[in-house]
Amino acid sequence: MNNPVIQREFFGILRTRKALSMLIVMSFVFSLIVLLRWPTDGRVDLSGMRSQQVFRVFAYALLAGVLFVIPAFPAVSFIQEKTKGTLALLLNSPLAGGSIFAGKLIASLMFASLLLLTSLPGAAACYAMGGIDLHSQLGLLYLVLLTCVVQYTTLALLISTFAQSTDAAIRITYAAVFSLAILAIGPYYFLHGKAGIFAQIAAWIRAASPLTNIMEIVGHGAVGPLVLSAGESTLVKFLVLSAVSSLIFIGWGISRLNHKLFDRARSKGHVSDQPRTGWRGFRRLFYLIDPQQRSTGIPFYANPVMVKEFRTRKFGRIQWLLRLVAACAVLSLLLTFAASSGVVDWGVEAIGGFMVLLQITLVVLITPSLAAGLISSERESGGWELLRMTPMSGLKILRGKLLSVVWTVALILLATIPGYIVMVYIKPAMWLQVYLVMICLLLVTIYTICVSTAVGSFFQRTASATTTCYIVLIILFLGPLLIWMGRDAPFSHATVEAALLINPTGAALNIIGAPGFEDYELVPGSWWVSGTISLLALIVLVCQVWRINRPT
Repeated sequence: MNNPVIQREFFGILRTRKALSMLIVMSFVFSLIVLLRWPTDGRVDLSGMRSQQVFRVFAYALLAGVLFVIPAFPAVSFIQEKTKGTLALLLNSPLAGGSIFAGKLIASLMFASLLLLTSLPGAAACYAMGGIDLHSQLGLLYLVLLTCVVQYTTLALLISTFAQSTDAAIRITYAAVFSLAILAIGPYYFLHGKAGIFAQIAAWIRAASPLTNIMEIVGHGAVGPLVLSAGESTLVKFLVLSAVSSLIFIGWGISRLNHKLFDRARSKGHVSDQPRTGWRGFRRLFYLIDPQQRSTGIPFYANPVMVKEFRTRKFGRIQWLLRLVAACAVLSLLLTFAASSGVVDWGVEAIGGFMVLLQITLVVLITPSLAAGLISSERESGGWELLRMTPMSGLKILRGKLLSVVWTVALILLATIPGYIVMVYIKPAMWLQVYLVMICLLLVTIYTICVSTAVGSFFQRTASATTTCYIVLIILFLGPLLIWMGRDAPFSHATVEAALLINPTGAALNIIGAPGFEDYELVPGSWWVSGTISLLALIVLVCQVWRINRPT
């Protein structure tokens, strides 16, 4: 039976400039990766070493595209229908919920297939260079990627039925994808080599990540001190878990496509009398900040725009921030305790590198969701016109919005300081390294906030701004690490060092002594480059705010 939703969704995606840009950029990137190491002297590498080097970087780049580009479109599919008012029309049409979900799923998979097709010329070039097996390497690579595409597309569509806004849908989808692909590997390293039910569960959780399978396929079994290949292959477990989870996501998503999707639970309220002293003390001890306490007025010295951002943004409310800070602090202390007590034998430097990556990952994941929509959300909702009519200048409005993001991200960074303090206590000679690392992390915060806000200010839709910011930051932060993973094969030492200068991540890992980063000179060059990019982004942001704040 012909499903009209498929044609409507597929051509709707193709008509967007964002989809065209993704197709062009991915085609260019995959072709460039191969051209960088294509033989120019008419000689063939009979050992296949060069093609293996290119194939390794090619596979990681393709995996990054699947993880961070493909879920963007299905993540906003149903929430956009709800916002436009067309979801009710779809549900009242003769189409069943299963047909609607299937139409959107097939359309998203068709567009994802187009993105994967852009990599086929690069894959063919890798195979033509020799040394690449068509079935055990190229074939398995695309099998894993296609499985990821189906799993993450169904997950994104399911999240789209729950989310109440487009930016929330994108933020939750990226967090879920990152957890499945990257964080799922974490428990395995702490329990590797141990016996018991928890070690078996950690092994199955690790199998849910496509990263381990990709590294097995390209023959890259370790990153620094972390060994991903543990003898047995996880491909069968990965395929089983992905298939089962995809079916669960599909069934759950179809079950939600009914009139109850528009029902929103509202608070019944609570009695506003003053509770007993003991109960008030318990709430203050448990929450630190009582969420039921009435907010005070805005003091004269505070920026009203900053206060408005904190009070209207759910994630910005103080009780949620304190919970996030507490979770980060506990996690950093647990990592340091694991290194000092011999639970894992990584060493203090490896644990420090892991903590640096954890902090930077948190900043890169959280900052776009906060900063990308600072300007675009006001323009989309019409609130920018109201702000223009206030006595506040454009710079004061911008300063208040930036401060609301700065305080949030700064709290997250400060939460992991106890872990560094314990590291210095364990190894006092590391105090200078920790001090320099904190400077790098401060630059990371400024860097991400400036870039995210500048990029987001050019959009009138929050979803487009958030998606674009995530893609830009992922390219800026993940791209140099992909080049580092191909150090000396195929990229030279100078190329890797130049790539690591783009953001302070490489400098922080170099200072802390993380394995694989010791041989690069990144300080203070990385600081100068990051400061220059941040300053240019801030100038662009100020110019854009001045432009949209002019009388029309």
